Amino acid sequence: MKRTLICQLPDMEEKEVLLKGWIFKIKKFGNFSFVTLRDKTGLVQLVLDDAKEINDLKLEMSVEVKGNLERNIKAPKGLEIHVRSIKVVGCVYYDLLPFSINQSKVDASLEKELDYRYFSLRRPDRRAVFKVQQEIIEAFRGYLIGRGFSEIHTPKIISSGTEGGSEMFTVNYFETRTFLAQSPQFYKQMMVGAGFESVFEIGHAYRAEPHNTWRHLNEYVSLDIEMGFIEDEEELMALEEGYIQYLFKHLNQTCKEELELLKIELTELKEIPRIPLKEAQDILVKEYDKNSPTGNLDAEGEMLFSQYIKEKYQSDFVFLTKYPESKRPMYTLPDDELKGMTKSFDLIYKGLEITTGGLRIHDYEKLSANMVKFGAKPEDFSFYLDGFKYGMPPHGGFAIGLERITMKILNLENIRQSTLLPRDIKRIEP
Repeated sequence: MKRTLICQLPDMEEKEVLLKGWIFKIKKFGNFSFVTLRDKTGLVQLVLDDAKEINDLKLEMSVEVKGNLERNIKAPKGLEIHVRSIKVVGCVYYDLLPFSINQSKVDASLEKELDYRYFSLRRPDRRAVFKVQQEIIEAFRGYLIGRGFSEIHTPKIISSGTEGGSEMFTVNYFETRTFLAQSPQFYKQMMVGAGFESVFEIGHAYRAEPHNTWRHLNEYVSLDIEMGFIEDEEELMALEEGYIQYLFKHLNQTCKEELELLKIELTELKEIPRIPLKEAQDILVKEYDKNSPTGNLDAEGEMLFSQYIKEKYQSDFVFLTKYPESKRPMYTLPDDELKGMTKSFDLIYKGLEITTGGLRIHDYEKLSANMVKFGAKPEDFSFYLDGFKYGMPPHGGFAIGLERITMKILNLENIRQSTLLPRDIKRIEP
């Protein structure tokens, strides 16, 4: 008999079915029992009337079940399986479970959940996060390929940093000291100049930042874009705004059950406000008596300014524009109309920066001079810089943190909840 997934049961016409999954709950009554079976697609109620079979079952055993499908309006989702036979295919070896996963709330801390990730992810609501994350990636890829972008895959072991060596992990590469990439920045620019024109990458990035907060990871997934022959940073912001609009529609279509399970409602996204950084800093002083660090907003400032934007524009998003040169990487294009500023932006979503982007310097001599200005030696970056000698077009791009956008879409409290197996300052296992 061919296996039936639980999600397929509502459309089944056959009475007899074969199910495979894990024992999620057991409720014993007088001469029968209800057992909840869980597979990767959902839950279903089993009805057993064999006392010996029930006594042999334990929570989280994996089993094969043959039975008859019955419609019962009193059963969850109006369906139940009257069991004819049940076979244990995966035994359990425990005295006590690490914690309960079949109650409305998990009776364990986040750290303990992460210690037992192979167990905590058996909860449908925990796994739903990663179905949504999967579709965020699927929408990103589909949106960009539909607009003529090419997907690329760049090295993560590199010879020099894109944004500074102090925040980089070192790797012993045979007899050479190398680094784990902070981003694919240099390589995606290379590919624009190589003739691809518009590229994207979905890949891991590494930051050796000694943070231990709800918003930081040391290894994360970055959704990167770079596009050539553009006029200004507005094209980039419009592209990202279009992606998020596309994404919300996509998630409402592909993750309806997961969003309902996690109690998330995604409404149509309208135009995202664009506010210069200096104006945002002035608003924070005026509205909240909040001073900001030079050339940026701190975490509290992002939260407060998002609150202001929500009240004034009814938007969860805001683009902050016109960052100073001193707070942007050496390849960022200066603003020719605002001295000391750059043609760059951040996207803040529900109080958290999820994107940094902007135009890049595409002229070889100007980029070389800017490297020197930033204290770098152009000869150390010849593998990257030499490509600018051969007609590099105007270009720019941005990067979205996958775990951050997942966390904010689903209103999670900690970025580790949106990370399958987190790597942070204290965790390298499991």
